[in-house]
Amino acid sequence: MIKTLATRLWKFLKSFQLTIVLLALLMALVVLCTLAQVEMGTAGAVNAYMRSFFVWRQFPALPFPLPVFPGAALVGLLLTLNLIAKTLDIQRSWTKAGMWLVHSGLVVLFAGEFVAGMMQVDTNMSIEVGQTVNYVQSYKNVELAVIDVTDPAFDEVYSVPDTLLSRRASIPVPGTPITLNVKRFYPNAELSNLPPGSPALATAGVGQGVAIVERPTVTADNDMNQTSVFVEPVAGGRSYGTWLASVAIGAPQTFTHEGRTYALSMRLRRQYLPYAFTLKQFRHDVYPGTDIPKNFSSLVQVVNPAQNESREVLIYMNQPLRYEGKTFYQASFGKNDTLSVLSVVENPGWLLPYVSCVLVSLGLLVHFAIVLRRSLKRRQDKKEG
Repeated sequence: MIKTLATRLWKFLKSFQLTIVLLALLMALVVLCTLAQVEMGTAGAVNAYMRSFFVWRQFPALPFPLPVFPGAALVGLLLTLNLIAKTLDIQRSWTKAGMWLVHSGLVVLFAGEFVAGMMQVDTNMSIEVGQTVNYVQSYKNVELAVIDVTDPAFDEVYSVPDTLLSRRASIPVPGTPITLNVKRFYPNAELSNLPPGSPALATAGVGQGVAIVERPTVTADNDMNQTSVFVEPVAGGRSYGTWLASVAIGAPQTFTHEGRTYALSMRLRRQYLPYAFTLKQFRHDVYPGTDIPKNFSSLVQVVNPAQNESREVLIYMNQPLRYEGKTFYQASFGKNDTLSVLSVVENPGWLLPYVSCVLVSLGLLVHFAIVLRRSLKRRQDKKEG
């Protein structure tokens, strides 16, 4: 019974009909994802349709979402298994070496997409001319930074990610005597001036004069969630009041504990680097007589004390900088061409698509060479006969 079931499963996995169905589902997902970008934005649509095992929908009558369509992650996984089964079914001989290489290359290509979907991290670096920056920041995810600003020459930064704040618990801040009691968390909110006489949840900082209303989260490319949180810093058994920290609040908010001053700031999540970039020059060239961009380029000074390295690098369109596992692309600009925005991608599987292309190309060459040799041999045998 088990052997019969395994045989049927193997036959199903390597069937050509399964390949057709999966390719059709993949094409449908591409169309649906493209249409969804209008409302959800590029990243939101890709995460919902292409990098999930199921496409989920929230129905008004239910308190939880339901899967309504297979996601591209599930379709890609089944397609990979289908391709592996077909590869193992190919005759093991030198005459089929080309097909083995082609199929192996396609498997590597799918593996590269899975690695990118699961492990790729997209961030950016905004840097002005003359400025030195040693961090990259997320496009959407935020954090609550607790910054020790006691030393005027050096800030000690401790951060709490929004995913942890959303649990509304007591959060000890490592490296400090402070514990944050999360009172209320808003993934997205609208802030306005508090009407006179209205009660405020905040008892300290600028939040005492702010009214806050929760709003649905947004995913469009040009929209930003105004993530906000009410927190109560506690240290040494003493409460320092309830503070409102929000992406919409740019004013610094500080309190002092035992001679040390701490600032609270809600901001885009940062990843600090062991090296720094200084923007020496930014160029924005256009075609003569038009506003059509011809070239964006950033001349940066890369300083890495750990490697005893200091050198200038030119980053421009189609010429990124690959450095310490990250790839820096010229993405945008602003502030009258004095601000350069670099898109930063960290993808451990970035080399896999190139390996795939080499394997597929080599496989096709080998296969055509074998077919050509066989055809020429048949012609020769026919002439001799």
